[in-house]
Formats: sequence, structure tokens, C-alpha cells
Amino acid sequence: MQFAQRISPLQTNVFADMDEAKAKAIASGQEIIDLSLGSSDLPVAKPILDAIASALQDPTTHGYTLFHSTQPFREAVARSYRQKYHIPIDPETEVLPLIGCQEGTAHLPLTVLDPGDVALLCDPGYPSHAGGVHLAGGEIHWMPLREEGQFLPVFAEIPQEIVKRSRLMVLSYPHNPTTAIASLEFFQEAVMFCRDNNIILAHDFPYADFIFTGTPTPPSVLQADPEKTHSIEFFTFSKSYNMGGFRIAHAVGNAELIGALRRVKAVIDFNQYRGIMRGAIAALSTEQTLVKETVSIFQQRRDIFINALSEKGWSVPTPPGTLYIWGKLPPAWKGNSLQFCLQLVEQTGVALSPGSGFGQSGEGYVRFALVHPPEVLQVAVTRIAEFLGQIGRFQ
Repeated sequence: MQFAQRISPLQTNVFADMDEAKAKAIASGQEIIDLSLGSSDLPVAKPILDAIASALQDPTTHGYTLFHSTQPFREAVARSYRQKYHIPIDPETEVLPLIGCQEGTAHLPLTVLDPGDVALLCDPGYPSHAGGVHLAGGEIHWMPLREEGQFLPVFAEIPQEIVKRSRLMVLSYPHNPTTAIASLEFFQEAVMFCRDNNIILAHDFPYADFIFTGTPTPPSVLQADPEKTHSIEFFTFSKSYNMGGFRIAHAVGNAELIGALRRVKAVIDFNQYRGIMRGAIAALSTEQTLVKETVSIFQQRRDIFINALSEKGWSVPTPPGTLYIWGKLPPAWKGNSLQFCLQLVEQTGVALSPGSGFGQSGEGYVRFALVHPPEVLQVAVTRIAEFLGQIGRFQ
């Protein structure tokens, strides 16, 4: 059977590869501790579930959800942005509901790239950023993120011949997988660079609330581009509100970009069940102490996990935010993060994400997702230490 060439770059995906490895480990009798996916194990708050439950009894929610019936959700998003970032948002033209940030970042290239146009992507970065560019027929220029540069791209390193062909830049801070954060000054530099070179700036912002004690609140890209001349931002309810399975998110930003993305969306899907949107409205309307409690739980897990790893001889940086740990592999595994993760899950049942799955610059690292209670995380560390004690030391 012959398939379109556009899907040929999509042969591998870090999450699909690890899903297959986990399935094989389960089949062989392993008890899995899955730290490979950033899918929260915490429950959704009762006010959100109550709003969804009550919608089930309302037959007006049972039909298709077209754009104009999403108005209450879009208005709630606009209010939230005004309150949080002091940016006026037009809910009619500057907000679009999405089925997860991944939908937005994967479909956006279809609206701004013609075949051969260049997208500037971070390396390492989230896989859907590249996938959407491939599907649009675009080309990718990777912006390497280095530890010595706080995992921020250096725009001056981009060759001028690439800049001239570039139509899109995708950033995401707090960053997955490196956990890095970016300042408002960095975003102002990014906006100026994109504005000067007529490049669309997309900011994937799922960890907007996932910042730990002592770290400044991360800025919205729209604070650096309040007129919304070149920018669009994506936020999901999956992390802050533990709603990953509900698939609810939104895009906010430049009205022309929102309109173009809406046209693409219109030929692919309608929207979520209206009851899920009511749940998201309740999330934005409830006391945000619920979010703070969630972040506090993950901060506690971070500290316990890092201390446990350190006691076993594996030192990793303390992340300022997100729900991940980004750690360098022991020297014996430095250039083989995928093999490390495959052997680890096969022999111990502990599943991690190999850094190479996020890009070439991710090689030599692994990502731990803190999506289990402390006692389970400590068991995972013990298994990892036993694995390394058998076939390779930490140092």
C-alpha cells in the first residue's frame, strides 16, 4: 500500500515507542511504574466534576458544539487572561477552544507554512511541534537549547538565509522536557526578533501555573506582545486542573491567526462535549487555591524524588517548575538514552522518557514525570539503583 510522503517523518514518537515497551514489559510479568508520561494521577476537583455532571442532565448539551455555542467558555477564558495577565482579550475574535494544546500546535503550521517554508523549533522540544510542521510540508531549523545557556535559544545563531525563509517560531516555557523557565525580557527579545523578520510566534504554555516556591510567575507571551501583532498562545487544563483525559484547551492571541486556525479546525472536528466546557468554566471560576494545592503536591514529590536519587548516587538539578525532572544519564549511558529506557522498563518495570525522543540535543538525558505518590516514587528510585548497580554505575 502506498502512503503520502508527508507521513514518512512520523515513523517514531517517544510516547508511542515507550508505550510499546511498557506493553511488552507488562506481558512479561513486570509491574509498571510509569514515569514516562506527564499525565497527572491527581483527581479533578469536585466543583469541576459537579459542573460536568449537571450538564449530563441537560439535553441542550447533547448535540454538536459549533463555534458560537462555545461563547460562555471563550468569555471565561478572556476574563481569566485579563485577571491574570492584565491583557484585554476579545472572546469573539481572539479565543479558540481546542482539544488539547497538541491540537493547536500541530495544526497551526497548516495555517502559516507553505511547502518549503521554515519553522524555528527548540531542540529538545515537544514532539507535536515538529509533527505539525512535517504535515504542512514545512522545513525545520532546530534551535539548540544548552544547559550553559539556561536552555534558551540564541536567536543570533540562526543563519540569515534561514531567517529569511522562516515563517513560524515555537517556544514553550516553562519548558518540557528541560523544566527551564524564561523571563519577560526573553519574550520581549523573541517578539522583537519575530516582528523584525515577519515571523509568527507561537507559545505553548501548558505549565503556566506549574511554578514552585521561590520562582517568579512565568510570563505570557502576550505580555511581551500586548497588541498581539505576531503572537498566539496555547493553554491546556490538563496540568493545572488534572483534566488530561477531558481534552480541553484554548488558543489566545492575534485575531487573524485565531481565525485561520478556526478554519482549519472546522474541517477536522467540531468541539468537545458542552458539559466539558462547563467544567472548564468552573475551573477558571473557582478559587485558584485548588491549583496551588496541586502544585504544592508536585513540589513535595520533586523534593522527595531528588533526595532519593541523590542518596543512591544520582544527582540531578532541582527544577523551578513543571512536573518533570530532567536528568543527565550516567556516563556509561551518555549517548544511548533510548536503550537505557528500554532496558530499564524491561528489567524493572520503571518507564522513563529518553531524552533523544525530544530531539538530538536531548540525547544524554532522561525525563522523569512525577505522576505517582512519594512512596511509589521511592520504589522507582530503588529499582533504578538496582538496575544501575547490576549493569552500570551512576558515576
